[in-house]
Amino acid sequence: MNIANSFTPTPGGDLTGLAQAMDQSVGEDCMINSLSPEQWVLLARYLQPVHVAAGRVLFEQGSTDRTLYLIESGNLTVHFEDENQRLRLAIVGPGSVVGEGAFFSHRPRSATVQAGAASKLWALSAIRFNELAHRQPAVALPLVMAIAAVQAKRLSHSGRRVAST
Repeated sequence: MNIANSFTPTPGGDLTGLAQAMDQSVGEDCMINSLSPEQWVLLARYLQPVHVAAGRVLFEQGSTDRTLYLIESGNLTVHFEDENQRLRLAIVGPGSVVGEGAFFSHRPRSATVQAGAASKLWALSAIRFNELAHRQPAVALPLVMAIAAVQAKRLSHSGRRVAST
């Protein structure tokens, strides 16, 4: 079951843990926290908390949902599936993002993402991002630039190039 379709949207919340995860992350593809505390408060209105149990699929390769997920805690595994096997491409941890490929490209998901451990995520749907961009462009621009930087890092690393989801 695709977890992305099984939660009730409840916008808003405390994003302190997410901001700390970004600040403390040393991962190769972590996001840079370029938002002020005031901007985090504004952003909270547009994000939805998502708790994913270990082993649950967040989204499947080929699905057309464009929701983006910011990772506060836990870890997610990225898998590419072909007719012969399932290949793990990456493990993505706190302070990073998944779903950026479909978010930007308007194309189906290029990989399946599953929780490797219980994880807390923050979901940003394409519709909510459009609303954020129109109402709070000073928040939307640095956020989308940070997400695009993660995607650029993934695409520049030959081993992780296909891990853009």
